[in-house]
Amino acid sequence: MISATIFEAKTNFSSLVKQARKGEVVTITSGREKTPVARLEAIHPIKKKRLGALETPGFVLSEHFFEPLPEDELRLWNGAAE
Repeated sequence: MISATIFEAKTNFSSLVKQARKGEVVTITSGREKTPVARLEAIHPIKKKRLGALETPGFVLSEHFFEPLPEDELRLWNGAAE
């Protein structure tokens, strides 16, 4: 989370809006104690592009993937000795 005083927010408003569009939340503070008085956040943040196998075109899980494990294999996954 980013914090800025009212003076800093007036001076750097454009860059704070850019940060908010990236998904950051900007807290505007006031006074010597820097009391939070407002929050700046994007209505629709820019989505970060994720790379990975699940987003690769053509990657499909077979129906077999969702079938329950056999009892002996399930015991091994739960920590039982062979």
